[in-house]
Amino acid sequence: MPSDRQTDDSSVSRSALGSISLWLLLFSLWLILNSSLALPIVVTGAVIALVVDWIFMRRSGTWWNVLLTPRSVLHFIAYTGVFFLELVKANLNMLRYVYSPRIDIHPGIVRINIRLKSPIGRLALANSIALTPGSLVMAIKDDALFIHWLDVKTVDPEIATEMIAGPFEKHLGEVFG
Repeated sequence: MPSDRQTDDSSVSRSALGSISLWLLLFSLWLILNSSLALPIVVTGAVIALVVDWIFMRRSGTWWNVLLTPRSVLHFIAYTGVFFLELVKANLNMLRYVYSPRIDIHPGIVRINIRLKSPIGRLALANSIALTPGSLVMAIKDDALFIHWLDVKTVDPEIATEMIAGPFEKHLGEVFG
């Protein structure tokens, strides 16, 4: 019986730590977006972050199971840099398609494999892919994403996974699991 209690205590403390990390993330984003430390803005941000955190944790306490550690923060910063780089490359590629005299594209739907297990990690990966021009997530089924790719380079799922999700998945896996 003590082992059940220890499991319950660890899941409660993990949920509490996850809630705190979600609140910190939301509050930090609020402060960054408002770029002000005026008292009304700080208080409003703290309250809004608390309400959103409460809603997420109440609906599904296991949905946000992210613990802020120095390692996960560093990987999130690295992911942000990788995402920005991939975004710029995709936009330059789209510019090339738009301004070329002859559009030479091969659109199609490819399947890529997902190694991420957490729902928030999968959501972050799908959004990262969808936000880069030239690709759009159409469906998630089991451990696969179906992507509409503007210029299909390969239909092999392993190679396509490395080309589309590879830059993001390593860092997202370290942050979200």
